[in-house]
Amino acid sequence: MLHPLLAASDSASLPIWLADEKTWPEIAGKLPAQAQAFAKAQTFEAKAGTHCLLPDGDGNLLGVAFGLDAPDAKRADPFLPGKLSSLLPEGTYRFETTAPDPTLATLAWVLGAYSFDRYRKRSGKTVRLVLPAGVDGEDVTRIAEAVAASRDLVNTPTSDLGPDGIEAAARKLADRHGAAFRSIVGDDLLAQNFPMIHAVGRASATPPRLIDLTWGRADAPRVTLVGKGVAFDTGGLDIKPAASMLMMRKDMGGSAAALALADMIMGAKLPVRLRVLIPAVENSISANAFRPGDILHSRKGLTVEIGNTDAEGRLILADALALADEENPDLVVDFATLTGAARVALGPELPPFYTEDETLAAEIAREGLAVNDPVWRLPLWHPYQSLLDSKYADVNNTGGPMAGSVTAALFLSRFVSAARAWVHFDIFAWNSATRPGRPEGGEVQAARLMYSLLKKRYGS
Repeated sequence: MLHPLLAASDSASLPIWLADEKTWPEIAGKLPAQAQAFAKAQTFEAKAGTHCLLPDGDGNLLGVAFGLDAPDAKRADPFLPGKLSSLLPEGTYRFETTAPDPTLATLAWVLGAYSFDRYRKRSGKTVRLVLPAGVDGEDVTRIAEAVAASRDLVNTPTSDLGPDGIEAAARKLADRHGAAFRSIVGDDLLAQNFPMIHAVGRASATPPRLIDLTWGRADAPRVTLVGKGVAFDTGGLDIKPAASMLMMRKDMGGSAAALALADMIMGAKLPVRLRVLIPAVENSISANAFRPGDILHSRKGLTVEIGNTDAEGRLILADALALADEENPDLVVDFATLTGAARVALGPELPPFYTEDETLAAEIAREGLAVNDPVWRLPLWHPYQSLLDSKYADVNNTGGPMAGSVTAALFLSRFVSAARAWVHFDIFAWNSATRPGRPEGGEVQAARLMYSLLKKRYGS
């Protein structure tokens, strides 16, 4: 089934001529004289990202000219045609000339039309695209719908999406795909040995929980996804400044990415044994909040001194990663909005990733570029392990003022030892400004690249 913004065919569809500044004169020369004259009067030159609505002789819309990046542009964006779905008048269109990557152009068309309408209805219009030849419309639909659902989760404020709301979204996904589901809530976390998840979330009026979804044949390769589900982060007793709290509804962006990837995997019926683990908490403040200087026990058996209560994400991930590791999975992938240091190093559009598996690292880098979901590898620099030393416990949860993303990854690495491969993504989960295919607001990072990688690894 195709996405509502895609059409298998439409004889009345309007053409979109994709061109760059070099190819535009030849394309323009084949248009009707009226359209040529209009484009010239508008001084349209097919500069990247510009468009021109071209009339026919009766003043009706003949088609659309759209400017692409030059093939040798250093910053060419394969999502650029995604601008059109939010710009064009209502109707059905087709690419009259071939996009540089028709699949990514089609995906961007759908992703670019996304809007978060839960609290404010917008005047909607339907701008459809005829599926280009050779594009797998079902797969594009699968990806686009998974991304949209997870963008909705990130955009939803904590008043309507606490830890219980994250659980409800995961349960709904499990039911849709026939996956097994359980949730360990409140003091049951202590009884079942998840002490750090409990400690971080116990101050909230909504109890903390560990969400556990499983799907697929028991004898298939084991792929486990772990997503940080901090529904809101005050910073705890090391409270954040007010300005830093404004976007903290997105601190569950790791769980949203994990759910999006799980949706894609199950929808494509990839032959894997999938497990999704989401520690879902609210890092709040009350009389029973965990404190700086506390020493926590972990599922792994390591003791953790709390250097800062605002470094809570790694604590809940540690217990979940320890559980994942107990099954000796083939691959563990965790997604987390973990550190501001990652944004200082690489900015919001290029999340760092960490792994010691060289083959996996190469695959991730390649797929990130191939599907326009870019990431950049940073090192698990083991000499920095000493920055996590504690005088009283096995490890401190903070590593000092420098290399913050690296030391956070090193902290997590202490809780993964049996998995054949592990990768950690330190994502931002937000578009600070609208770009083609990526509207401002909640975003799903690194999930599409991992879906592409897993499809190539395991097939269907």
